[in-house]
Amino acid sequence: MSDSDLATAEADEAVAAVARQLSGVRRLGVAFSGGVDSSVLLALAARALGPGRVVALLGVSPSLAADERTAAHAVADQIGVPLIEVATHEGDRPEYRANGPDRCFHCKDELFTRIDASVVAEHGLDAIAYGENADDVRRDDRPGSRAATAHGVLTPLATAGLTKADVRRIARSFALSSADKPAAPCLASRIPHFSAVLPRKLSQIEQAEAALRRLGFADLRVRHHGDVARVELPPDDLPRAAAEPLRSRIHEAVTAAGFRYVTLDLAGIQSGAFTQAAIGEAAE
Repeated sequence: MSDSDLATAEADEAVAAVARQLSGVRRLGVAFSGGVDSSVLLALAARALGPGRVVALLGVSPSLAADERTAAHAVADQIGVPLIEVATHEGDRPEYRANGPDRCFHCKDELFTRIDASVVAEHGLDAIAYGENADDVRRDDRPGSRAATAHGVLTPLATAGLTKADVRRIARSFALSSADKPAAPCLASRIPHFSAVLPRKLSQIEQAEAALRRLGFADLRVRHHGDVARVELPPDDLPRAAAEPLRSRIHEAVTAAGFRYVTLDLAGIQSGAFTQAAIGEAAE
């Protein structure tokens, strides 16, 4: 069997697995970010139920970068499923602004509360799902999953045992534009825990990261440490980032976003570093 045949068979099995989990669901809402996990869930659901019975639900707030918002619309269009924007107001929640390790819980709780309050009835939805995968379940730094459980949100990818690698392969077999998209957590994840999440900080991060993408860096984080921006890049990108002419261009781009100092983190990108560190400290 060829690689393409194997990929097709895997995708067909995933569609069947999702269809079994959605048995009895007439209309499904998928909490959608445009990332690879929610994109694959949306595509699988559309194939299992039919695109006319699925809607993508995109939470929109200052923590969502404009580039991510645009990309999410493009992926939903590619899949052929309508996208509904849901305005969320997590910034009005003191617990979210306080930015403890449970910040993601309050963010996801806000999203699912907004969906429950109006979107479900307006669009005739009888179930909501989101793109947690089997690898996510094993992590201890994802408090947003507790909010999903509290709201009865379905997790078809994780329930089917699909790992991140499985999701990437299915995305490629479907030729989704998000198949190789780097992880892009919300802008608030760039702010250290217990440092307040404020619109000004989110705007600085978004402006700096957008400028760095224009310089050719696809995978990156700009961590907000007050006057200091700590830039994280994949290790392979560090040499060119530290050399001219990019060194000066990076400094200019990031300081233009309102930072006074710019540092390049030699450890590279560290997913979940703030939350993992906070969890470790709490356990000691």
